[in-house]
Amino acid sequence: MVETRITSWVDRDQELLYFRSKLIDLEDRSHTDNVHFLGFLENIEGADIHSYLRATLPKLTDITFDPPLEFQRVHRLGPKRQDDANHPRPIIACLLRHVQTRQLLQAARAHSSFQLYDLEVRLTDDFSKETSKHRRAFLALRPRLCQLNVKYGLFEPARMWITKNEVARDFYDPDDLQVFLEGFQNQTQSMYTAPSI
Repeated sequence: MVETRITSWVDRDQELLYFRSKLIDLEDRSHTDNVHFLGFLENIEGADIHSYLRATLPKLTDITFDPPLEFQRVHRLGPKRQDDANHPRPIIACLLRHVQTRQLLQAARAHSSFQLYDLEVRLTDDFSKETSKHRRAFLALRPRLCQLNVKYGLFEPARMWITKNEVARDFYDPDDLQVFLEGFQNQTQSMYTAPSI
């Protein structure tokens, strides 16, 4: 009787984890045509943010868009702040064509930032809060990976691929990677520790 209850709880927990991962995946998929723009000064766009981005982005990224850029929606994120000049709110745009979203994000990966007058403008993907948290946790492990001389790559939406001694592995959870690195570090230390006599 007790074992049956425990088994059903475990099954429910696994089912909840499964549905949670599905929900996060659906949220990420709904954001695939979104692009975040960081660094545009407040009110630089004037009254029509659509026209401003349509005119500015081809010059900024050096991409000729054919047909011209079209947006489903564009707006600033969050309420206006007192210190707008120092901390402009990000702009989020949902593009009409997925191909143009990919072009912008590929240009963003090729350049860490773009120069507009004396502004530094960056473009980033739009992920769900949970996926962004996973990506930050993976990126926080980069110094440790470099210290252990492990090659790595972060793939969309949040999957870390590592390779060491021509053996590759991928991780979907930063905690799993952390545990793996601790085991790997302990194994490496024991290899270089002189045996006691």
